[in-house]
Amino acid sequence: MLFNSWQFAVFLPIVFALYWSLPHKFRWTLILIASYWFYMSWNVKYVVLILFTTVISYISAILIERYRKHAKPIMIMALVACLGVLFVFKYFNFVSQSVTDFLHMFAIPVHPVTLKLMLPVGISFYTFQTLGYVIDVYRGETRAEHHFGIYAAFISFFPQLVAGPIERTNNLLPQIREYHEFDYSKAVYGLKLMAWGFYKKLVIADVLAVYVDKVFNDVYSYKGFALLLTSFFFALQIYCDFSGYSDIARGCSKLFGIELMQNFRSPYFASSIREFWSRWHISLSTWFRDYVYIPLGGNRCSKFRHYMNLMITFMISGLWHGANWTFVIWGVVHGLAQVFENILGVKRECRGIVRGVRVCIVFTFCVMAWILFRANNITEAFYIFSHVFSGITKPVLYLGMGGRNAGVLRSGIISISITVFVLFIYDYISMRKNCEALANMHIRSKFIRWTVYMLLGLAVLFLSPKGVATEFVYFQF
Repeated sequence: MLFNSWQFAVFLPIVFALYWSLPHKFRWTLILIASYWFYMSWNVKYVVLILFTTVISYISAILIERYRKHAKPIMIMALVACLGVLFVFKYFNFVSQSVTDFLHMFAIPVHPVTLKLMLPVGISFYTFQTLGYVIDVYRGETRAEHHFGIYAAFISFFPQLVAGPIERTNNLLPQIREYHEFDYSKAVYGLKLMAWGFYKKLVIADVLAVYVDKVFNDVYSYKGFALLLTSFFFALQIYCDFSGYSDIARGCSKLFGIELMQNFRSPYFASSIREFWSRWHISLSTWFRDYVYIPLGGNRCSKFRHYMNLMITFMISGLWHGANWTFVIWGVVHGLAQVFENILGVKRECRGIVRGVRVCIVFTFCVMAWILFRANNITEAFYIFSHVFSGITKPVLYLGMGGRNAGVLRSGIISISITVFVLFIYDYISMRKNCEALANMHIRSKFIRWTVYMLLGLAVLFLSPKGVATEFVYFQF
């Protein structure tokens, strides 16, 4: 069930009405039923997987807390079980094909063993949430939850189930249990946040996706500015698509009195790669920091070891995003960038023109790196890198022909420029307001307030592509 579908438009008001009508002691039951119904709308069979990881992590945490002497092997078995499911459905075919290709390099004839399995929606997200819970209990940072229903509702909470944010135990789990009174201002706030998320998804991401998919699905038919423009478009598309989902998820959660963590904070205004990752997909980057980078030793070790820890963390982060070498290399590239920043002693704080220049450099780096993320394979990625500046010595022809080849008409450029400019202003204003400038807007004048609401609604209605609702990019991860 997509957020941008008529099914969800019916589903959410019903769940909302029932939630606030029920006594507190039954609300977790409604959340659990609604969440499993939400997930089963994609594929009924794969509900078994989320139930399996939920049961394994639930039992393991209780055993860890009860048998402290055997806590470590219990934790390891839980991690192996949950990661094993993720491996089979997401990485088995990738590993099998990679091993086969490696053996073929030595003229060893081997046929890859592949499984015909569809990747379950959101498996990477809820798997990491269960892993974080088990590790937290093992570390003694949280108590094991003995109420299975409440724990299951925590793992499957539908607003953030399929694409995050990856919630921490101490933030979300207590809120499932707590008593909530309906707060009109919080509900309105949530609706505003959802509206802004739909704007980013429908008005910007889905519009740009048309041009991006056209070029990246047939890269050898294009060169020059068409490749550069659509690479830039993809950088905006993936940001608006994913942050749009996060905004909708957080806004939806607020309707039930539950606060989810903020997942994006104007990432393209970062002046270093390190700052970029403190603003982009925050729930994932902090997860890797706390459960991979720091346990490896973090920066409290020799410089070489510190750099290796960074590289390992980002390589795993790349692999988390997808079973393809393009994702691994994308992670390695970001890891190398952070290593170079450390070697050069790049400071996080800077102001004025220096910051502006650094923001442009970091954004350009991210756009180029996103090519690896979006390309279907390494060969196509390197084709784009080698042809992206073809014909740039004739700038007028380079820009004009490139835009036309990508299918971007003048009217399209004007429309995209306006919608992206609104995004730019929003993110710029939100730099010190944690990306809540629009959603938390309190304007005394009803005329101005409702004018903004109407313009946002009209933009979503008239500027978004018509037809079948499109999935969010991060559903594939």
